[in-house]
Amino acid sequence: MAIMGASGAAAAAAQAIKASGVLVRVGPEEFSRILSRAKDPLVVLAEGGVFRTNYKYLMAYKGLAFYTRSAAPLPLPAGAELLTARQIWIPG
Repeated sequence: MAIMGASGAAAAAAQAIKASGVLVRVGPEEFSRILSRAKDPLVVLAEGGVFRTNYKYLMAYKGLAFYTRSAAPLPLPAGAELLTARQIWIPG
């Protein structure tokens, strides 16, 4: 029974990776550079952490989804739309 559960979880993870499309992990500095190039970007933010607060950011730019995690809040450019999420889950 545990084997069925493990294989089911692996299949669900593989499906989630396929559904997410292209996801690019970058450092906070690179994310800020990409963010400054986008016109009126939509940024998804989720705060998390157990012992220390961390900030997870997600945005689309030129057909790719960019993701970063930062120990401090990132400054957003004027015109950026911020959507606060309860959680951002990234496969893998």
